[in-house]
Amino acid sequence: MDVVIVESPAKAKTINKYLGSNYTVLASYGHVRDLPAKDGSVDTNDDFAMKWELYGDKARQLKAIADELKHADRVILATDPDREGEAISWHLLEWLKGKKAVPKGGATRVTFNEITKSAILAAMEKPRDIDMDLVDAYLARRALDYLVGFNLSPVLWRKLPGAKSAGRVQSVALRLVVDREREIESFINREYWTVEADMVSAGGSPFSARLSFWNGRKLTQFDLSNEQDARRAQADVQAGVYKISAVETKPATRNPFPPFTTSTLQQEASRKLGFTASHTMRVAQALYEEGAITYMRTDGVQMAGEAIAAARDMIAKTFGAGPDVLPEKPRIYTTKAKNAQEAHEAIRPTDLAKAHHGSGDNGKLYELIWKRTIASQMASARLERTAVDLAAADGKTQLRATGQVVLSPGFLAVYTETVEDVRKGDEAEDDSRRLPRLTQGETAQVKEATADQHFTEPPPRFSEASLVKRLEELGIGRPSTYASILQTLRDRAYVRIEKNRFYAEEKGRLVTAFLERFFEKYVSYDFTADLETRLDDVSAGSLAYKTVLAEFWKDFEPKTKEILELRPSDVTVALDEFLAPFLFPPKADGSDPRVCPTCGTGRLSMRTGKFGAFISCSNYPECRYTRQFGENADANGATSGPVDIGIDPVTGEKITLRSGRFGAYLQRGEDGAKGDPKPPRASIPKDVSVAGPDDIEMALKLLSLPREIGLHPETGDKITASIGRYGPYLAHAGKYARLASTVEVFETGMNAAVVKLAEAAANPGRARNAPSALLELGAHPVSGAAIKLMSGRFGPYITDGTTNANVPKGSDGMALTLDEAAALIDARAAAGPSKGKRKVAKKSAVKKPAAKKPAAKKKAPAKKAAKPAA
Repeated sequence: MDVVIVESPAKAKTINKYLGSNYTVLASYGHVRDLPAKDGSVDTNDDFAMKWELYGDKARQLKAIADELKHADRVILATDPDREGEAISWHLLEWLKGKKAVPKGGATRVTFNEITKSAILAAMEKPRDIDMDLVDAYLARRALDYLVGFNLSPVLWRKLPGAKSAGRVQSVALRLVVDREREIESFINREYWTVEADMVSAGGSPFSARLSFWNGRKLTQFDLSNEQDARRAQADVQAGVYKISAVETKPATRNPFPPFTTSTLQQEASRKLGFTASHTMRVAQALYEEGAITYMRTDGVQMAGEAIAAARDMIAKTFGAGPDVLPEKPRIYTTKAKNAQEAHEAIRPTDLAKAHHGSGDNGKLYELIWKRTIASQMASARLERTAVDLAAADGKTQLRATGQVVLSPGFLAVYTETVEDVRKGDEAEDDSRRLPRLTQGETAQVKEATADQHFTEPPPRFSEASLVKRLEELGIGRPSTYASILQTLRDRAYVRIEKNRFYAEEKGRLVTAFLERFFEKYVSYDFTADLETRLDDVSAGSLAYKTVLAEFWKDFEPKTKEILELRPSDVTVALDEFLAPFLFPPKADGSDPRVCPTCGTGRLSMRTGKFGAFISCSNYPECRYTRQFGENADANGATSGPVDIGIDPVTGEKITLRSGRFGAYLQRGEDGAKGDPKPPRASIPKDVSVAGPDDIEMALKLLSLPREIGLHPETGDKITASIGRYGPYLAHAGKYARLASTVEVFETGMNAAVVKLAEAAANPGRARNAPSALLELGAHPVSGAAIKLMSGRFGPYITDGTTNANVPKGSDGMALTLDEAAALIDARAAAGPSKGKRKVAKKSAVKKPAAKKPAAKKKAPAKKAAKPAA
């Protein structure tokens, strides 16, 4: 009997169907060992020796593997065909060797690019040894990430309060987001106008044309820069009598896109399906383990010959075999993979006869992959682009109309790639319009001319798709790392996602500024890309991994020591100077942007405190002016400060809108001197808007909280409504009930309040916010209970409502499949309570009752006797 080891139970279950009774397939549940999270795990003084330890939750599974191997002839390591898969096999083999658990027949390694019967049986016929070049590449990356994390992060913690850890590649990806934010902030928009005309041809066909020539010159984008000129040009166009002076028709061809690689799949799934990169990889992993698609971590665009033949056969059966649909020869795509270990076949369905597989997100992603694969072997689309010039009889104006016609859709009948973040010019937009058949010399009449104002726009913020694309263009990261890179930025709260776009948070901006100022080399795009290339050389066997580590550590270690020796105040001053263009942009009137707007004599500068960075006046504590880091300038370039909302009609004090470390808030009155009581303040809930004088009524309501509803009819105690840390609520005699919205705080009456308080008392669990699931994985295959991924005090865990199971250390909980989660739940349930818990229960059950009874009898009389004596 042979034992086959794979990563996941889902993969094991699928493979088990294709192998006979002579095989037992077991799962390792991902990586089994990692570097301990403590200093010295990579010993830089001992030739970068690495000290590994088992994940705490893997001991039981490894014991089961070792027990099974006692009766096995051979162990077959069949983990994924990439660098991480090779590393898992290496770790498993190293552990088995240490336990002397390798069978007499030895250990072999097999890989397959798809989980189909033919692929698996073929792989079993071609076993090999573990590829140590790939393992060395893994060791190099893991050591580099450790060295950066455990040496750079402490520098951040000590010199930059509130900052979290920094990662080798994540920090560079964060810099991309921050750099784009800077581009947007420094962008100065320009006004321009266009004049368009709704035309009618002599044959009665309508079309649109744009002014292209006026007053003796050809117009460029900014020639009509104001409304006055635009209106004059509009009048001239309206008055003109036009004849078609030229018709130019050009044939055009659009070729199909190659099949998906990891990055292009992430990009298209983001654009078309709205999936995050991590969710795309999670769904693709499930499809791969079900045997529906080929391996999903790849740089390759090539397909196997039999897959190309199957695609062409499917096209002929479904869409026809004509030359406008199916090209005479197969299309062969090639690429120079940056990393040999990921130069696999492109992502494609294993059975191209199946246009659909599964349901929900699995079905959507599979259909996207199927369409892209089929389209890649179809004929090119044939188009006809037409440009028409129309000249006025007086020669004063000239119009141009452009458009295109699809003569033969070819692959466009199946698949069209979504393109985003590319600002189309006006002519490019016109290209997509349809034009009627027009002939030279024909007259055309203007029905209506319009003048439209436009402003140039800054570059768009990155979406997941465009950020992955940019990382790939720069050569930063690799297909298997993009999802985790983006997830890490979110987890550390360095960025936030709004409308599928990345916004740099102030923490992220501050960390990026710190790294650019003191570790510029290590967040350089070129340096990071070059290091990736050297790691690829390790994968290819042309460079020793310890050489890469030694060269990196030689410069990195003294740099970290140098920065650690700096005083925090020195770091703050350096960052204040570095960030000056962002924190103190020039004012429109040319005055000093660092002058305090409150006292007029102090100078503003950046400070750091317990909760991060902020801006304050040099005259503190006499002047208590502060503003949040990142609160920079208004539209005129002036430094922003409190926004006047209005005057409180009762106290006569000014109400202002301000920004603090916990978000926007309202304040009545001004800050006093040190030691004076703080003026009344109120946070602004997410479900209301207070932005200016029009919102004075809501501002007064918020500052008046808590609101007294009245006295409880039964207890006589006061009932109040207010807004707290966890949202709106009712309070009565130390008991609370949640309210659904801010509106209810001001509108809930006595009857409704009494009912809500009674319901909260009867259902105390509902009075608090139940923790929301990070991910709902589905129903348990046996019990049917809903399995969810939750965030707990000690990290993420899986629950079915009855049993909780920790997510394995080092594993990405968001990447768990339903089968893996169910297996974790089952294993935890079978294990029963932990030994520690049983001991505690035993003590409380035996010792506590025995101690209580005697104590109660002896102490009670003593207390009674003591009172008279006192």
